[in-house]
Amino acid sequence: MAAAKRAPVLTPQAEDFPRWYQDVLNKAELADNGPVRGTMVIRPYGYGIWERMQAEMDKRIKLAEAENAYFPLFIPQSYLTRESEHVEGFSPELAVVTHGGGKELEEPLVVRPTSETVIGEFMAKWIQSYRDLPLLLNQWANVVRWELRPRVFLRTSEFLWQEGHTAHATREDAAAYAAKILQEVYADFMVNVLAIPLHLGIKPSYDRFAGATNTLACEAMMRDGKALQMGTSHELGQNFAKVFDILYLDGDSNQQHAWTTSWGTSTRMVGGLIMAHGDDNGLSIPPALAHIQAVVIVVRAGSDVDNAASKLMADIGDHGVKVRLDDRTGTALGRRITDWELKGVPVRIEVGPRELEKSEVTVVRRDTGDKQRVSVEGAPAAVAELMDQIQDDMLAAATEFRDTNTADAATIDEVLEAAANGFARVPWSVVAGQDAKAALVDKAVTVRCIQRADGTIPDNENEPDLVAYCARSY
Repeated sequence: MAAAKRAPVLTPQAEDFPRWYQDVLNKAELADNGPVRGTMVIRPYGYGIWERMQAEMDKRIKLAEAENAYFPLFIPQSYLTRESEHVEGFSPELAVVTHGGGKELEEPLVVRPTSETVIGEFMAKWIQSYRDLPLLLNQWANVVRWELRPRVFLRTSEFLWQEGHTAHATREDAAAYAAKILQEVYADFMVNVLAIPLHLGIKPSYDRFAGATNTLACEAMMRDGKALQMGTSHELGQNFAKVFDILYLDGDSNQQHAWTTSWGTSTRMVGGLIMAHGDDNGLSIPPALAHIQAVVIVVRAGSDVDNAASKLMADIGDHGVKVRLDDRTGTALGRRITDWELKGVPVRIEVGPRELEKSEVTVVRRDTGDKQRVSVEGAPAAVAELMDQIQDDMLAAATEFRDTNTADAATIDEVLEAAANGFARVPWSVVAGQDAKAALVDKAVTVRCIQRADGTIPDNENEPDLVAYCARSY
């Protein structure tokens, strides 16, 4: 049954992308602004998306042999000041507690911006010999970084994330593990679950994580052509090991400093999901991520229709699809369809009396809007088969969009021209100098990552013939 044409409920992307983004947050019931500036309240539907992200990420983190732990929210301020580059990098973003229990504290406490320092303190306690290495830790937590220009999911003063921290016997082992996390955990999840294509590479030395010797990043293109950093993995060298005395006895009983890494992703991925796949009708969620993959909609109340819809929902569920029944016939059909489109549910199945007379239902894809009549008997298998097809098609569409909006450049002017609407791909040598950096930053363009010409990740930015991707970013 074809739905009547409905007036748009969102600001069109082409008209005002930031306003569209805010409309999606509100209309799809994802999140609200919190009572303190820069904080957010994640609503149940939005948190359901985050829970699925957590589950898929956590599975991959455990396959990488890291174990979950938990460390304190409050960190003694003296811990951060031990690593000068680290504290300098985070100083403008710190929230500091000076009073507790009605008294001034002897030492101010920093509300966790990241946990390298406190985890380094405990690594030093737990590591004695090479037999204790590698030590592979991860925690799911909240962090606070005082954000001057907050935007829900993208930049908030408090957000949710996972942060991994590891210690290794050698630089080579630490570097290999940092790359493993980026490729086998982050990229695998983002490409195969979020259906978001990525560029993987290293950050310029001036844009590394504070205290790192190398930063690897996942960069994605949003529907407005801007870049979003989806996750990072850092080689910390021996910087934190020397500050926190993370020492071990090697096989010859000589004392050595460990080599450490840290890596993280956050609720920023929810913002990336919205902006990478969303359209003027709202969210579009890949089936591999969706916590509701299909919805069976009762078009009009009636015992025959209700019974058929309930049985169909059960049969679809038996085919391994996460399915919901919408039998709210007191609410207009058009309104209900709009609600499910806003929420980005991959497939909806409309069950009405006219279709049932022919033993058929209408199956609609959220990503393309394509509709097909399917027999009631064949609908469960057809819906299940659509899951993989939609997943593949969404990744293909996002990849085509990114590649279409990426231009080769050979000069700074060409980089700026390309970055006005998408990515610029340019020889790293063209944008490596300080003058080039200043010219780009002046136009709000940055180097997002550096790759080898074949797309692989270089060991450092001094390798010959490297390629840089430049863009405006979030």
